Amino acid sequence: MLRIIGLLLLIPLLDIMLLFLVAGWIGPLYTVALVVLTALIGMLLVRAEGRHTLRKIQGKLAQGEPPTDELIDGGLLLVSGAMLLTPGIVTDLVGLVLVVPVTRYPVRLAAKKWVVTPYVDAKTSGFATGNVYVGGFPGGEGQGQPGPGQSGQGSQDTYDVDSDSYDVDDDSK
Repeated sequence: MLRIIGLLLLIPLLDIMLLFLVAGWIGPLYTVALVVLTALIGMLLVRAEGRHTLRKIQGKLAQGEPPTDELIDGGLLLVSGAMLLTPGIVTDLVGLVLVVPVTRYPVRLAAKKWVVTPYVDAKTSGFATGNVYVGGFPGGEGQGQPGPGQSGQGSQDTYDVDSDSYDVDDDSK
């Protein structure tokens, strides 16, 4: 958590340093014009990509398919728009990376792998991704039955239910 906060504080610091460096190189008036121009061009790109993504979402819904990738793209476009409106060179570069489809694809894959999948896994207790605990009671050593594809401790297990003994064996194959 502290790393994320540190990164979020580092981005504005890098932006300020680069703005002063560029202002010393090309002049303050041209630097302001560059920042405003990148914001305007970026917002036009976000608008065009947003419309394209909305059409893709509607097409997927019309086919009866869930628009998962398109919804992630929409979220990345929202972040891109916020980055492009924030004055600075680093935020503009991050915004442009997120708005261009070729560079947005690996970011979407990373977001699915490290953000969406762990969130869904935590909310469904592993059911959505197939990481479900099937071996009896969690935390108990040797308790419960093994799940599918797992072998038991011994060759046969005996369970005592109401003083009757039932023999569970794999000899019925």
